[in-house]
Amino acid sequence: MAEETLVLFKNIRNPKYDKSLAGYKRSGGFKSLKKVFGMKPEEVVQEVKESGLRGRGGAGFPTGLKWSFMAKGTGKPSYLIANADESEPGTCKDRELMLKDPHLFLEGLMISSYAIGCHHAYVYVRGEFFPSIKTLNAAVGELYADGLLGPDPMGSGFNLDITIHTGAGAYICGEESALLDSLEGKRGQPRVKPPFPAVSGFNGCPTSVNNVETLACIPFILSDGGAEAFKSFGPQNNSGTHLVSLSGHVNCPGVYELRMDVSMKDIIYDIGGGIRNGKKLKGVIPGGSSSPVMKADEVDVLYNFDDLAKIGTMMGSAAMMVFDEGTDIVKLLHRITRFYAHESCGQCTPCREGTHWSSQIIQDFLRGNGSDEKLKRLYRVGGNMLGTTLCALGDAAAMPIQSFVNKFPEEFRKYYATL
Repeated sequence: MAEETLVLFKNIRNPKYDKSLAGYKRSGGFKSLKKVFGMKPEEVVQEVKESGLRGRGGAGFPTGLKWSFMAKGTGKPSYLIANADESEPGTCKDRELMLKDPHLFLEGLMISSYAIGCHHAYVYVRGEFFPSIKTLNAAVGELYADGLLGPDPMGSGFNLDITIHTGAGAYICGEESALLDSLEGKRGQPRVKPPFPAVSGFNGCPTSVNNVETLACIPFILSDGGAEAFKSFGPQNNSGTHLVSLSGHVNCPGVYELRMDVSMKDIIYDIGGGIRNGKKLKGVIPGGSSSPVMKADEVDVLYNFDDLAKIGTMMGSAAMMVFDEGTDIVKLLHRITRFYAHESCGQCTPCREGTHWSSQIIQDFLRGNGSDEKLKRLYRVGGNMLGTTLCALGDAAAMPIQSFVNKFPEEFRKYYATL
């Protein structure tokens, strides 16, 4: 029977845990930071590489490798930006970390800053996360008061400042280059790449943008024996635990910390308590609204980056949205397409027009005016967005459209016009 493996949520699951700096220190906090100050930055990067940590924001790119791409010898400062603009529908894991154990995340941010030679790190937080913003500001204040931030923390000779910056609610600012533009005071829009942020990011300087959960993994990895232990929590190339946002028609929705060798079926039925009201499973959106949908007969697969990719979908932000046999697929897809139409920045024509027209076509189905030709047109509009935009929002809008049409065509036929 599947159960949680507590690494990131070890403190959070303790009902007596005090999330203050004093409480975090009592739980063993900042021991990894002290150890790291006795290491060379390149040794820290190598340790993260050896742990196999992959980014938890959606792309799954190896974190240590990403850090190694940072431009060196430029004469410019390096920056680390924590992407806390958690906006993918169904995803709520980073909010849990920031709200309930902020110092774990901040210790990871501090270690990571040391690793890449960053002396001023930023946390870009989704503007609607008012409680998290309040908690983070209080936690950063504690660190300054204790001497862990500012000049020479722990006598290390390394200076570090952290600034909490709030966004304004735009989904597009979760894309790292749009986030950087927003942080610079510009309209948040994806940049043309190359150059990539590691070469020219915040204010034209070498920059690494990392997800909150990714950074929260760092203190454990840099603890004694942590890198090897982290690798043991999943199959090859899928190291560590992962925070899974489980929602939809399950009896026990919530955020759970799981190994990457647990199957989706076990997550739904063991962790989630099965489908509510005794109904049957119809399908799952496995990694946030942008990931291709899966049918009920496909969920007996390990929930990790590579196993999901093999069957044509992705883990993304690890937001599993479960829906039962009573779900109207066309209405569900319409909600998804409306979201992307609203959140498209409008910079790229395929995305701007494609998200709008896909929503309109599905609306036509819901009025009872569907047809084979309109279904083909909907699929074609999705295809026109794939790989044709500056950022992945076009793909994010297209993949649900094409996968829903491929896997549930009969659901659309219910809305065909009758003569």
